[in-house]
Amino acid sequence: MHDPLAVKIVVAGGFGVGKTTFVGSVSEITPLTTEAPLTELSVGIDDTTAVGAKTSTTVAMDFARRTIDDTLVLYLFGTPGRRVSSRITAPTAPRVTSSHMNQNRSWPGDAFAAIDYFEDRGIPFVVAVNVFDGAPRHPEEALREALALPPDIPLVTCDARRAATVIAVLVTLVEHALSRAHAPT
Repeated sequence: MHDPLAVKIVVAGGFGVGKTTFVGSVSEITPLTTEAPLTELSVGIDDTTAVGAKTSTTVAMDFARRTIDDTLVLYLFGTPGRRVSSRITAPTAPRVTSSHMNQNRSWPGDAFAAIDYFEDRGIPFVVAVNVFDGAPRHPEEALREALALPPDIPLVTCDARRAATVIAVLVTLVEHALSRAHAPT
C-alpha cells in the first residue's frame, strides 16, 4: 500500500468572498482559522459594504484537510483577502479563486489579483463563484467577460457553506490540474 498523494490547494480571493467558510465546510479536522475581529484599523483596507454582518477577518492562513479516498488527501490553505496574501501563497499549489458577484461592489476587481497571479506563473486554477441565498446571479458569459477568463479555465458555482458544492469545486480543480499535467506540450 502506498501513501496517498497529498495535494495542496490555496483558496484565494477578495475580502469577504467566503474563503474561510469554503475551507472549513469540507474539513475532516477542526479547521485552523486565524480570524480576528474587525477593528477601526481595517477602515480603508477591508471593504465591508457587501458583507455588512462580517465582524472578523483572516489575518494569516486558514488550514483544513480532506481525505478523498485512500489515494488522495487535499490540504486546503485559505489566504487573507487583502492584497498582501499574494506574497504568502505557495507558488506551485493549484488554486481555487473565489469571487463575490455582488451588485454593490466592484466584484471583478476582487478576483483579478488572484487570477493574474496564477496565470502569470502557469499555475492551474478554477474560479469558484460563491452563490448563496439572496446573492445576485450572473450568466456565465458575463462572468467570463468581466473576469477576462479564457474558455479553458473552469468557472463553477458553489455555496461555500455546503460541503457537497465545495467538494465539486475541488474535484473540478484536481481534474483540471491533472488534465494540464498530462496535456501534450
